[in-house]
Amino acid sequence: QVQLVESGGGLVQAGDSLTLSCAASGRTIVTRVMGWFRQVSGKEREFVAAIRWISDNRYYADSAKGRFTIYLDRTKNTLYLQMISLKPEDTAVYSCAYTRTDIMTVTTAFAYDYWGQGTQVTVSS
Repeated sequence: QVQLVESGGGLVQAGDSLTLSCAASGRTIVTRVMGWFRQVSGKEREFVAAIRWISDNRYYADSAKGRFTIYLDRTKNTLYLQMISLKPEDTAVYSCAYTRTDIMTVTTAFAYDYWGQGTQVTVSS
């Protein structure tokens, strides 16, 4: 089992920055991909960004490119999402995801095995 605990969400104003964290614990010896998804109530979960543990290859949704940065601290088994120039449309519950499989399609939610509980990000205009 793997446990994921997100933190860092909150209420900010448009244009502000925020950094989310996701601490992974448990059986994390073999980690392949970690990612961030977000969801607005009543809508489908949306891919935000992902990173491959070994190669450090990073992937971003179009909405995140240029504003969000995903990165890892492998010594702490922690995933981060640095967000700048936040917009009201970034408001959502952000969840981190984890898989031991070297998945090809990192943008698909069902490809991940474990999920955190999510952290709310609210951007006011």
